Amino acid sequence: MKTFQETLEFFNQALTDLPLNRKPEALYTPVRYELSLGGKRIRPVLLLMAYQLYRDDMERVLPTALGLEMYHNYTLLHDDVMDKADMRRGKPTVHKVWNENTAILSGDAMLVLAYQLMGQASATHLKEVLDVFTETALEIGEGQQYDMDFEHRMDVSEDEYIEMIRLKTSVLLACALKLGALQADAPATDANQLYCFGENIGLAFQLQDDLLDVYGDPKTFGKNIGGDILEGKKTFMLINALRLANAEQRAALERWLATEAATPETAQEKIAAVSALYDAIGVRQLAETKIRTYFDVAFKHLNAVALPPERKEPLRQLALALFDRQA
Repeated sequence: MKTFQETLEFFNQALTDLPLNRKPEALYTPVRYELSLGGKRIRPVLLLMAYQLYRDDMERVLPTALGLEMYHNYTLLHDDVMDKADMRRGKPTVHKVWNENTAILSGDAMLVLAYQLMGQASATHLKEVLDVFTETALEIGEGQQYDMDFEHRMDVSEDEYIEMIRLKTSVLLACALKLGALQADAPATDANQLYCFGENIGLAFQLQDDLLDVYGDPKTFGKNIGGDILEGKKTFMLINALRLANAEQRAALERWLATEAATPETAQEKIAAVSALYDAIGVRQLAETKIRTYFDVAFKHLNAVALPPERKEPLRQLALALFDRQA
């Protein structure tokens, strides 16, 4: 079985070689640009590594892996339009380089291209590949809608939030692993265990993202700290701070959430004040415990896959590496 780095290099070469030579250029140049912005390529690599648990000829599932990455980048492109985000991975977003109409249409093309690539799965596995992928795509849209709904609510529960991030983030990691296993003719129980492994890794990863947005080091986290606080996002941290706060703390939280951070100085003041309230309320420890719980559950599912431990070690190491970005 190839290492993560070897699998990543194999996939990146295939992505570079992917022919996108249709016309008009104005439609497909933004697609190539979006794909060129980089990223960890975790989802297609997970698919290829899950396949390699059982078979070595991973060229056979390369179209599915490419389709998954095309789909993921489609969601990012449209998210940037919806969020009016100016930057993605340190570069201007598609709608800033071109315009919103171009971004929407090129994103639509990416979704169709993703299905075209998925459709190249072998006839033996085509229906189950499309069934799993289509269900996942619908779930991701549902998660995005929940996230949008939460922007207008102050009563979001922890359970609602966990379900939202499961749909919006976790199911695509889970889908990647299951698609790899299914096409390798893995036992159904193994494919389901790998799905649950990815699902729980995704939950732990997103909760860690919430935590690091408050307590991370920008140099290792990869983005500025406190963005969720400034945006008033309903994260695990904020939801539980509002739930556990006493009357005085809740009033202070609500006051700071309603405060417009018009300058860099007021932004830093707001981040510092809300972070101090989180410290006082104890939500950091709560988040760390929740992350460990999902992480432990993920490895129980990986351990339950009926293969020798050394065969699963590259996947275990990849999961551990995902969490090697602490403050």
